[in-house]
Amino acid sequence: MHIFEGFLPSPWWQIWFVISIPVILYGMYQLNKLVSERREVVPLLAVAGAFIFVLSSLKLPSVTGSSSHPTGTGMSAILFGPAITAVLSVIVLLYQSLFLAHGGLTTLGANVFSMGIAGPFVAFMFYKAASKAGMNFYLNVFLATAIADWVTYVVTSLQLALAFPSAEGGVLGSFTAFAAVFATTQVPLAIMEGALTALIMKYVVQIKSDVLVDLNVLTSSAVTKLKETMQ
Repeated sequence: MHIFEGFLPSPWWQIWFVISIPVILYGMYQLNKLVSERREVVPLLAVAGAFIFVLSSLKLPSVTGSSSHPTGTGMSAILFGPAITAVLSVIVLLYQSLFLAHGGLTTLGANVFSMGIAGPFVAFMFYKAASKAGMNFYLNVFLATAIADWVTYVVTSLQLALAFPSAEGGVLGSFTAFAAVFATTQVPLAIMEGALTALIMKYVVQIKSDVLVDLNVLTSSAVTKLKETMQ
């Protein structure tokens, strides 16, 4: 979903910067607060950032002026929330645009909004709602992660459609065309990322369940039940 450098015309690339910056600033505040109060989460924070970087660097060329790949943001959204995930995504996307020619500086705001804000926000809300409804933890992680992927590509399709409405169908016609291209490649990628994230979270439950409780990802009783099922 990294929109290439220079692909978005004015005023669209500026608009996505204006929308994304307040969320990033709030995420920086939350990140500083988290690190100062809970130093024990720093290793897990680094793992979440590395996960985003590795998965989102696996780009498959797309004819839409963008690219397809897993996003890696679902796990961070579940662990730390969407605002901190936005900050991690900015770091990853900035590095990729400067050193890997993946994405771009003028399209950074648009890419951060789709991959670092919209997808993680919906994934976070889904995870919290499904947790209250009593959904199995690993199924919840799988679905929330896959949804983060899908929402990212839906938003990217909308961003491209707004910038490049079709002559006949307008924004809706253009959105349908972009989304159809992304759906072909993104559905299997989202399923694979969901399964991979669920496996990683199973490992985290085994070795760092206390941190998950501190972060309000799981309750102590839920951790106990999950560990009992592993025996």
